[in-house]
Amino acid sequence: MPVSFDGKLVVAISSRALFDMADSHRVFMEEGVDAYCQFQREHEDEILAPGVAFSLVRKLLRLEGTDGGVEIILLSRNSADTGLRVFNSIEHYGLGITRAAFTNGERPWRYIPAFGAHLFLSADPNDVAQALELGYAAATILPSAERDAGSDEEREVRIAFDGDAVLFSDSAERIFQESGLEAFSASERAQARSPLPGGPFKSFLAALHQLQRRETAAGDTNPIRTALVTARSAPAHERVIRTLRHWDIRIDEALFLGGLAKADFLAAFGADIFFDDQQGHCEIASQQVATGHVPHGVANQSPQPEESETVRSG
Repeated sequence: MPVSFDGKLVVAISSRALFDMADSHRVFMEEGVDAYCQFQREHEDEILAPGVAFSLVRKLLRLEGTDGGVEIILLSRNSADTGLRVFNSIEHYGLGITRAAFTNGERPWRYIPAFGAHLFLSADPNDVAQALELGYAAATILPSAERDAGSDEEREVRIAFDGDAVLFSDSAERIFQESGLEAFSASERAQARSPLPGGPFKSFLAALHQLQRRETAAGDTNPIRTALVTARSAPAHERVIRTLRHWDIRIDEALFLGGLAKADFLAAFGADIFFDDQQGHCEIASQQVATGHVPHGVANQSPQPEESETVRSG
């Protein structure tokens, strides 16, 4: 019988999200493909330093003992030849990553459905945007505050999400952007019992929830903790709560911040990664925790005012 990922959480990740490849990427950008290939061959026995998503990936792989487990797939624009350095580094760190697609410059996100990936993390915003366009959960890993790659000994994985345009559609966000806070609040109050449509990360949250549910049923300590960290406040909270109830998806913590800056709350939660649709919010959060920008929805369709943590739907 063929190998199956049924019951597994599958995360696809690019080389530059997993490892610090700043030097080789600089060669690629400044000198071109041939120089890059030569650079990678000359340095293939030099181990790459951990990248922004390294700690998250290592903690996820420690869940392999759970019912179903986790599969990490490498999706890389490297060729198999230049990707040898990446696999050497994977082996050095003892990461249980055995499957990869090296596309030699072609679009790696084409293989997301073939692998059944619930999430795609990349340092390339164009690849992320294309994956989102096709309906896959994807985020651009931002340069983030450095973390000690050896400080993640705790087994629990903590993942935080913004709400609108991430877990939920951007329908409410559009009202806020077009008509302001008062209209947004009135609309959410009127539709409090109408579930929000799902956003690009609904399926990923559902996959996390299924893994949590299996752990709870087995009587084990749950290794995953999730949080909604949103700029919504009352009365816009009710529709969110009822939406998650309608989806039958549990979220462990919900922070309705009413416009307060999210970064300190994410640090207090201990997020291993945070996903938000607004670039400005991501840049602030990345000073505290690993952050993925989700370039989806109305906030990413036209130039936005200078970002601040205003009272909005998010």
